[in-house]
Amino acid sequence: MKSIETPNKMLLDKYEQLIEYLKSLGSAAVSFSSGVDSTFLLYAAKEALGDQVIAVTASSCSFPERELKEAKAFCSENGIKHLIVKSEELEIEGFSHNPKNRCYLCKRELFEKIRAIADENGVKEIVEGSNLDDNGDYRPGLTAVAELNVKSPLRNIGFSKEQIRILSRYFGLPTWNKQSFACLSSRFPYGEEITEKKLQMVDRAEQLLIDLGFNQLRVRIHGKIARIELEPSEFDHFMEEKIRKYVHEEFKMIGFDYIALDILGYRTGSMNETLSVEERKP
Repeated sequence: MKSIETPNKMLLDKYEQLIEYLKSLGSAAVSFSSGVDSTFLLYAAKEALGDQVIAVTASSCSFPERELKEAKAFCSENGIKHLIVKSEELEIEGFSHNPKNRCYLCKRELFEKIRAIADENGVKEIVEGSNLDDNGDYRPGLTAVAELNVKSPLRNIGFSKEQIRILSRYFGLPTWNKQSFACLSSRFPYGEEITEKKLQMVDRAEQLLIDLGFNQLRVRIHGKIARIELEPSEFDHFMEEKIRKYVHEEFKMIGFDYIALDILGYRTGSMNETLSVEERKP
């Protein structure tokens, strides 16, 4: 992770704008994944709304246990009411076939459940943590956000991921240099069946690389082939004979037949590269 600068006055003013906006909501349920964006949003919401904010985390086989533990720990340490909702994507009709609108199906079901929880707890609004950078990729889940009137304060006010990291470090949040994460279902090419077994394979493979010290990464699954995306700056370390052979042996034990390193390296939404402009339309 590159060095992060100190926030300037303009960025601090933007944060105050966020606080005022959140205060205007009266109360809010934050869709909380323990990632960089949702942790920053939840921190701001707690500052703005105090006990009138709740955090809701979805638990499923596409959400690693390590992320759930971090979500629980953050809420406990900051005195935030934390509710966990079971949101099993594989039970959603059509989801396991991995259509191009997979993310829409998941987000629609998730936010409907969060809406029910918000109503039960007398909470007026739902907020989620997409940021300005999310406007530049294929994000069908944002269609569900719009349909269900879920608020996206960070995206609407204009926070970039870099600005969120800068402020997160300034406020002492543990996620300021955390790797970006997306649900494990995003590791599958569109049209390839998503199963619990394959999700577990991806989770184990990525955890192994994290334990080896690699930071920003993805393990994309293509049948029995694992395509590893790393930051190019970490290629040399990965290609050290001891590391390379260890990863190969462990990935074979996990269930992969072949293991490949993507020469372009880590990038968000690489599975969307196969979609035409027409297919990217909601």
